[in-house]
Amino acid sequence: MRLDPLHEWPSTPAEAEAIQDRLRSRVILSGAPAGVRTVAGLDVAYADDRLAAAVVVLDAETLQPVDEAVALGVPAFEYVPGLFAFREIPMLVQALERLTVTPDLLVCDGQGVAHPRRFGLACHLGLLTGLPAIGVAKTLFVGTHDEPPQPRSARTDLLDDGEVIGAVLRTQPGIKPVYVSAGHLIGLDEACDWTLRLAPRYRLPETTRLADQLSRRALSAP
Repeated sequence: MRLDPLHEWPSTPAEAEAIQDRLRSRVILSGAPAGVRTVAGLDVAYADDRLAAAVVVLDAETLQPVDEAVALGVPAFEYVPGLFAFREIPMLVQALERLTVTPDLLVCDGQGVAHPRRFGLACHLGLLTGLPAIGVAKTLFVGTHDEPPQPRSARTDLLDDGEVIGAVLRTQPGIKPVYVSAGHLIGLDEACDWTLRLAPRYRLPETTRLADQLSRRALSAP
């Protein structure tokens, strides 16, 4: 698959923030993706100054892998909170372009609109690919919330300045929740539904688990 580059690569945090502010208005935070047959998980692992970006594509019904790709490199941007996507996107793009199966939905290990400028990794990759994208994060980045009840599928709103920017979702009973936010071409309810569908046994979606494993294996390979 080929991706639209969208913008010149920034060299400073101010330039990166300006890109996020400019592109934010293009994000569509509604809709239920139709005809989803394949779902891709994206994750990045780090070791010293190296990184491995991995994409694993699963059959949406069986959750079995149908394609995968890895790109090895170095971070493309300095570490700045809120600008983490700029460290990872070049290698994630390389991995996506190596796929032989174009996924129907992207699940990012990170944020969508649950971001200070409402433009996290899932938003950025959604616009780059033109595909529906959601963010499923392990930890809170911005906002406040009440703790969701303990049963599976329980959720509470993730709020920032009174705005609902995501959901705190319990994917397994009695296990720490995950932080779900829409990225592009999908609504929050639909993003939560897909997160639950992709996490039948574990806290994290199978997309994220398998992409994480693949990225770590790639870094440890001789």
